[in-house]
Amino acid sequence: MPQEPKPSRGFAARIMGLQFAVVGMMILAAAAGAMWVTVERVNEQAQERALAIARTLAADPEIRAQVKGHADDDNSLDAAALRAGYVQRAAEAARTRTGAFFVVVTEDRGIRLAHPTESLLGQRVSTDPVALSGQESVSREHGTLGESVRAKVPVFAPASDTVVGEVSVGVGIQELAARLRVAGFWVLGLGLAALGLSAASTRWLVRRLKAQTLGLEPAEMAQLLRDRDAVLYGVADGVIGIGPDGRVSVRNRAARIMLGLPHRHESSDIIGLPYTEAKLPAPLVAAIATCDGATLRLETERAALVATVHPVRRDGTDLGQVVLLRDVTTIETLGSRLDAVETMASALRAQRHEFANRLHTISGLLHHGDVDEARDYLGEVIASGPVREPVQNLEAIEDTYLRAFLGAKGVQAYERGVVLRVGDASALYGSLIDAQDATAVLGNLIDNALRAAVEGPAPRWVEVDLLSEGSTLHLAVADSGTGVEPGLDVFAEGVSTGALPGSPERGQGVGLPLVRRLARTRGGEVWIADPGGARADGAGPGDTEHRTAGAVFAARLPGVLSTDAGSPERTNAR
Repeated sequence: MPQEPKPSRGFAARIMGLQFAVVGMMILAAAAGAMWVTVERVNEQAQERALAIARTLAADPEIRAQVKGHADDDNSLDAAALRAGYVQRAAEAARTRTGAFFVVVTEDRGIRLAHPTESLLGQRVSTDPVALSGQESVSREHGTLGESVRAKVPVFAPASDTVVGEVSVGVGIQELAARLRVAGFWVLGLGLAALGLSAASTRWLVRRLKAQTLGLEPAEMAQLLRDRDAVLYGVADGVIGIGPDGRVSVRNRAARIMLGLPHRHESSDIIGLPYTEAKLPAPLVAAIATCDGATLRLETERAALVATVHPVRRDGTDLGQVVLLRDVTTIETLGSRLDAVETMASALRAQRHEFANRLHTISGLLHHGDVDEARDYLGEVIASGPVREPVQNLEAIEDTYLRAFLGAKGVQAYERGVVLRVGDASALYGSLIDAQDATAVLGNLIDNALRAAVEGPAPRWVEVDLLSEGSTLHLAVADSGTGVEPGLDVFAEGVSTGALPGSPERGQGVGLPLVRRLARTRGGEVWIADPGGARADGAGPGDTEHRTAGAVFAARLPGVLSTDAGSPERTNAR
């Protein structure tokens, strides 16, 4: 049975181990340095002390005279005389007084005149008497008394520069070892204190890091970062993260494109900026400030967006807010196109109902044997068309789709007491190749005009003018309403023409911004050709053919017409 893998050490354990390793290495380095400095310092002190003792003895006039006398005596020296001599007594007195390891005095042949071990008096020294050359020396040597740091100083004859002997003073390494032990105890004590302080500081550091990372391990944080990038850049929705300090902490590519924000490599990137300075739409800034989880609609030149602001909390900690952006432009465009299809369907249902009524009338006449009346009724139907299309001058439009669409809108207008007509200046050549976009724009403008006409004075009418220029469709929609309220930007976010002027409820503000955006995606435009608002001077009550108090909306839609279906010359020739 395979063994289960051992769980990896936690973040706190790794930090503690690393801290102890670092502090331990520092303590070892400090201890080594302290021991080296201590050894060097003790050696220097021992050398200076030995030199001072040796120089003092070598400068003693009596010792200089006694040593010269022994140096001049070529006979062998008497050990007993040396033990009772001045040199031995002076050397031992200096050794006892200073605590030196040994004090040895020799004459110029290296024969001991003074030595702590009296039995060695009169014998040659075991180490090289280098001071006999006239130079002082300091070294660490091993002699008959053991390891020692010794200083050797030449002894000069009285009133002469002639070297007649040397003084050798040694300090034992036992004193050096004692000092090293004291230094070692201090280093060990300081090291233990440092380890204790390190453990306490590491524990505090780990707790603080745990609090700042919400208890997550480094591997978990790395995985969260990878998951975050996968989520942020793998979804089509825009995401903007705002920290508890009010600064933008993250935003994905979708949000940048939706709101037209700078690229990450640009100096004006919003990452790190307060959300109030990130050039976000004003309604979104207000929603972030309230932090109530609001959902709002945003209109930009590129798209129609729905934004939701969510506050984020974890274990009672405020982590900031997240803004989710969804692009609803495609959905609204499809909705506008479906409205046009629904209009067509409604018109077809009405026409089907009217056609069924005519068939029932003919069936009834034939059933009662009124053949002549049935024949006359069929003639009227053939003359007027199978279905009534309440649109004046509709025959000026040759495109089948536009005729059907305007006919459907005419039925709706007729039901609302408004006359829909095609302008006499209409000249449409070619056929629609993109009927969805054309009817979406035209249908919205007609719906707005119908609402304005219903709210305006009688007689109520809406006029549509259609012109073709190659593959571009130019259209204008005028109405008999009261015009656009002065100062009102009907294409602005949240503004709608679907309410009375001055009303606090101004609708949803979707239609006109949507159709303008739809036209701009094709390289076209939608604009107000005449805001209206007042009847032209001199216009009579019935003069509504060319003068109107209502607004006129115009649009240009490139690429929606086929250029090979007809031309002015070809149409006139027919």
